[in-house]
Amino acid sequence: MKRFALIGAAGYIAPRHMKAIKETGNDLTIAYDINDSVGIIDSISPQSEFFTEFERFYDYAYRLKRDPQTALDYVAICTPNYLHLPHITASLRLGCDVICEKPLVPTKEDLEELLRVEQETGKKVYNILQLRHHQAILDLKKEVEEANKEGKYEVELTYITSRGKWYMESWKGDSRKSFGVATNIGVHFFDMLHFVFGKLEKNVLHYADEQKAAGYLEYEKAKVRWFLSIDANDLPAEVKGKQPTFRTITVDGKEIEFSKGFTDLHTVSYEEILAGRGYGLEDARFSVETVEYIRTAPIEVAKPEEGHPVLAQLLK
Repeated sequence: MKRFALIGAAGYIAPRHMKAIKETGNDLTIAYDINDSVGIIDSISPQSEFFTEFERFYDYAYRLKRDPQTALDYVAICTPNYLHLPHITASLRLGCDVICEKPLVPTKEDLEELLRVEQETGKKVYNILQLRHHQAILDLKKEVEEANKEGKYEVELTYITSRGKWYMESWKGDSRKSFGVATNIGVHFFDMLHFVFGKLEKNVLHYADEQKAAGYLEYEKAKVRWFLSIDANDLPAEVKGKQPTFRTITVDGKEIEFSKGFTDLHTVSYEEILAGRGYGLEDARFSVETVEYIRTAPIEVAKPEEGHPVLAQLLK
């Protein structure tokens, strides 16, 4: 049984980590969040210590480190994106391996800093890249690898996840903290595209504002038109008012269904990490570099063959 700490216990994604820790037969020893809305711990790990000040959390974790019988093995990080780097490095210096939500860090410079601290501490950072474990994505990757296709696949990615007015009032609506829509909700899709279709060869941004972004990516084996949005007005007519999220990817006109099981992959990710097959810093490098470029890229007029179908509506 491994001993876990969790930083960011009141966040949206934290319950999936708590569930993964429990389902892999491990112990959530200590949790921390500045907010105390963490009642879910009672149904998963009621014996866990809990702190609302980072200093008290860190001091307690450091004391545990003195005894091999109590020392923490892993720290899971579910905090706002801009805090990932300091929370990861603090956890490494506690002598723990780290499991962090995406986006891991916003820049290549931050990634290099994590590599340095890994070397200094001898500990390792793992990124949750759960789509790499989704069976539909694994099947697509196998199909692409085995196909003797001339030319590149034509891919269209659309992800609309409606968010209420609270979103823009939270840290997620502050681009200094979330790093914007393309980073916050798109990073794992960009990782998945790289995972399936190979090296990125072209990255073009066609549209970006606080609520949505669109662009074009070209990989070794695919041409991808993408659109991401948190605006319910962008939902297709057939689902508007019926469901808050629309997620689809088509490959040469064929839809790849990967909505089912999308929320059940954290336990699989933990199982792989604990078995020594987790995705580390170099695995995360591609998606970090992709979204860093998108955040600073100039807006370009889309070529007819490169623009996502919704782009014309956005530019009206």
